Amino acid sequence: MLRVVIVFGLLAIAGGIATWRPDLAEQAYVKAQGLLKRDTPAAEAATRRATGPAAVPVTLARAERRPMPITVDAIGTVQPIASIQIKPRLDTQVVAVHVAEGAQVKQGELLFSLDDRILRAQIGQMEAQIVRDKAQIEQATRDRDRATDLANRRVGSEVARDNAITALKSLQAQLTANEANREALVAQLTYTQITAPVSGRIGSILAKPGAFVRSADTAPLATVNQIDPIYIAFAVPQNTFYEMRAVLGATATGSQIIVEATIGGRTSRGAIAFIENTIDQTTGTVIAKARMENGAEQLWPGAFVPVKVTLGVENDAVVIPSAALQVGQNGPYVFAVRDGRAAIVNVTVARSAGDVAIISKGLNGGEDVITSGQLRLVAGIPVVARPNAAATETPVPGKQS
Repeated sequence: MLRVVIVFGLLAIAGGIATWRPDLAEQAYVKAQGLLKRDTPAAEAATRRATGPAAVPVTLARAERRPMPITVDAIGTVQPIASIQIKPRLDTQVVAVHVAEGAQVKQGELLFSLDDRILRAQIGQMEAQIVRDKAQIEQATRDRDRATDLANRRVGSEVARDNAITALKSLQAQLTANEANREALVAQLTYTQITAPVSGRIGSILAKPGAFVRSADTAPLATVNQIDPIYIAFAVPQNTFYEMRAVLGATATGSQIIVEATIGGRTSRGAIAFIENTIDQTTGTVIAKARMENGAEQLWPGAFVPVKVTLGVENDAVVIPSAALQVGQNGPYVFAVRDGRAAIVNVTVARSAGDVAIISKGLNGGEDVITSGQLRLVAGIPVVARPNAAATETPVPGKQS
């Protein structure tokens, strides 16, 4: 605006002095024409072409080479190592329940007591029969000895001797059968005291004292889940499966594939327990299970948890901030700074770890890559690094550093 005012002022001067100083009027007119030409868009564009585009302020980071863990991220499902349904093995009545629903139980701890009165009576009957059998065997033994002695002296017949021997053997067989029946009844008696098969946590108790239960019932009395240690099952891609197999094949020295699961702000650690023996053809994945320590019970059966599997460490990986990555038609790329100008570099991302990306191709380490300001960039445009925020902080008057 000031330039326009100056132009019109020069034109007025030129008109005023044209009558007495033509030479000065011509100089004022030429000066005004020059200012008008400089004020046109074409002149401004020419000026910009002569000086070049302005440098774009950007933020830079250095591509570094450093050791990085080889990790695989997945979503896992928490599974108990053992989930055992407690069912009766007799048709009888529940006498007592010795645990509360949801309680922590130890292996061998008494859970339920069933009515055992009939079994104890049957055991008593069988023991009485065994006593009778033993008495009869003693008598049959004496009969056999007498019959044998008489037969040897030619006084008794051989038939009587053979009958006495047969009777003794029959009684001995009866004794063996009755002793076996007693053992069977004693074994059934142990079924009336139901104990925890594993250490874990018991669920809902469906049978209360006084309920009649049968061995054919489909519903269990309760279910005990073993949750310390516990399994986490997760699917890994086929390529990752072969990497895991390679690591497991090299673990003859006893090393393991470490697995970490984070839930509720706490991390539980464990190791790969086994890998399924087939690959799902529909998804191209394979199921792996990790055995996790769970003393604090932070991993609960049925929960979905993020899982990080560490396969090893890459000692000389090229690492850049993830903010430097851009995605184009040809895949991921970054803007690198070369001779003060932005250059497009196509890269191959091996994996990501937190806020950094591991580059397998495209960068060798040591390059300066741009992490912010990419929206204003094109290949070859000049760039200038933004100053450090700490260096440009405005000092507060009276504040001592």
